[in-house]
Amino acid sequence: MTRPITVGLDGSPESLDAADWAAREARWRQAPLRLVHAWMLPPQLARTAQAPEVRKEWAHKILDDAEADLSARYPDVPVSTEVVEETAVPALVAHGAGSQMLVLGSRGRGAVAGFLLGSIGLRVLGRATRPVVLVRHGSGQAQGAAGGDVVVGIQDPPESAAPIEFAFATAAARGKGVRAVRAWALPPVFEYGTAYLRALDEAGGIEPGERKRLAEAVLLWREKYPRVPVTEHVEMGNAAEVLLTSADGAGLVVIGRYSHRPAVGARLGHVAHALLHHAACPVAVVPHD
Repeated sequence: MTRPITVGLDGSPESLDAADWAAREARWRQAPLRLVHAWMLPPQLARTAQAPEVRKEWAHKILDDAEADLSARYPDVPVSTEVVEETAVPALVAHGAGSQMLVLGSRGRGAVAGFLLGSIGLRVLGRATRPVVLVRHGSGQAQGAAGGDVVVGIQDPPESAAPIEFAFATAAARGKGVRAVRAWALPPVFEYGTAYLRALDEAGGIEPGERKRLAEAVLLWREKYPRVPVTEHVEMGNAAEVLLTSADGAGLVVIGRYSHRPAVGARLGHVAHALLHHAACPVAVVPHD
């Protein structure tokens, strides 16, 4: 059975944009779409909120309305809904674990919004075991065409295999290409030992060595997805800046996140933060070992 694409929906404009993006992705991947709303609030918020029965009734309405709208516009995509009697973070993480990806809305330049008030969005991103896609509200790519190529940031293999595979699978489903990007910087002076200099000389310099690493990282996926055009880009500079520049005009940018970090206090790196706050296109954060 094909895993669904799951959307965290709260009725906000950003979450509705995320649902529309996810519906198109589900159509390209021939996957079912699942809309989820977790209506329970933490105790400190529940005391001053509307009565539970009112919140639950509202949750059913926003899901029913979204289901009707998406089913009318994407009749070939099976759409289901689920109202969850749980708070947002554990509900989203749990439903995302059984999905191809979890899709959430982003307010724009700034914090993740809607259902993801305060730190909730970052907590979901830090704990998710499957890819999480953030769709920016009003980006112009929440609706319409897929946009440009899929950009993926490449780390040293094999750690980055999951993000690379996700990027290639997405590009293949959309009929787009992959732009594999690797940023590099000069190593600290104390690393200039004899062995390092010898290896550097054999490689013909730092940048040729980095190009070789990038080519090795994508070789397997080139072979697995032979119809996906691939562009390899190596650039000296800050990783966040290089990826943001490379993401200009992209349909999606994909980055990795180490999944072995503890769930308590899990954090995203500075590259992920930069892309989530400033990239114009949707951003996929893919956990990997």
